[in-house]
Amino acid sequence: MNFDLSEEHLMIKQAARDFAQNELKDGVIDRDSKCEYPEKQVKRMAELGFLGMTVSTKYGGGGMDTMSYAIAVKEISKIDNSCSVILSAHNSLACWGIEEYGTEEQKEKYLKPLATGQKIGGFCLSEPESGSDATQQKTTAIDKGDHYVLNGIKNWITNGIKAELYVVIAQSNVEKGYKGINAFVIESDTEGISTGPKEDKLGIRSSDTSSVIFQDVIIPKENRLGPEGFGFKFAMKTLEGGRIGIAAQALGIAKGAFEEAVNYTKSRKQFNRTLSQFQNTQFVLADMATSIEAASLLVYQAAIAKDTQKNYSKEAAMAKLFASETAMAVTSDAIQVHGGYGYVRDYDVERYFRDAKITEIYEGTSEVQRIVIAASEFKEVQ
Repeated sequence: MNFDLSEEHLMIKQAARDFAQNELKDGVIDRDSKCEYPEKQVKRMAELGFLGMTVSTKYGGGGMDTMSYAIAVKEISKIDNSCSVILSAHNSLACWGIEEYGTEEQKEKYLKPLATGQKIGGFCLSEPESGSDATQQKTTAIDKGDHYVLNGIKNWITNGIKAELYVVIAQSNVEKGYKGINAFVIESDTEGISTGPKEDKLGIRSSDTSSVIFQDVIIPKENRLGPEGFGFKFAMKTLEGGRIGIAAQALGIAKGAFEEAVNYTKSRKQFNRTLSQFQNTQFVLADMATSIEAASLLVYQAAIAKDTQKNYSKEAAMAKLFASETAMAVTSDAIQVHGGYGYVRDYDVERYFRDAKITEIYEGTSEVQRIVIAASEFKEVQ
């Protein structure tokens, strides 16, 4: 498998890096501390084409491949993971499913404004009683003939408050179990929709995470995505691609923390030598670098598998599992390298550490990834 980046990929990498360095870095610690939504920065991501980068040019997007997307997410995550999760949820969770399974009318009406960044998207799957087990949907969308009536609560929704469009997963026929679940696209200003307060999170504190409440929301039949009963499969396929984005986030967090650690060891002196001159420091950095490189290969492998229309379920799960656990290990080591300075908010590494944890949880926990990987391996050896 060839992991050499094309000229286009290198241009995207440089563009994302320039944006992150020039427009995200300044004020990132302050935004995190205040839980301040990066309004100006999100608008710039739209202007630069990041919010619709994977959407076809036919619908106003950039028409870029998954590798390009992973590269951009990684570079942005090296500086500000709150911005990268907004980008990731919008592209891979909101836009992708509408483009992949929506009707032409749905794409014209809903995908185009998402692709240009005119509107922000959210993906409503998780519930208070349904996290890893997405088959147990308590939110209902009851068929009333020419429309559905939606009731329920979704939680942990990225872009929950800011989103103008939601992709919502709901149960329409309890007797059919997961085969009775449907997917819908709904405008957030529809009567009966409200949001809870912004969650006060450990990490990714600038991003907007909240509950979304649906009370007798009328959904026209034409807003259903895919055929009747397709919602569970819709959600699982969407999450498969989303995991590549989360893996890229984790990779960016690890790389950002590693670069901070390397720079710190070059300037910090103890016992009349820089930390970089101590062999034990060099060994720690060498292990960090090796883990990051291995994670990179898994992320790129998953992206290429998706771009070449291969089954990428196992590859995406492996990439997310390894990259997220690498991010936790690397950020912890980066704090250790910094010593006491790594424990205070004046330095970036403690923020990387806090941001890293969520990559082991959302869009499928590490335990779920292991289930997916094991199931795939058992199939292959039959």
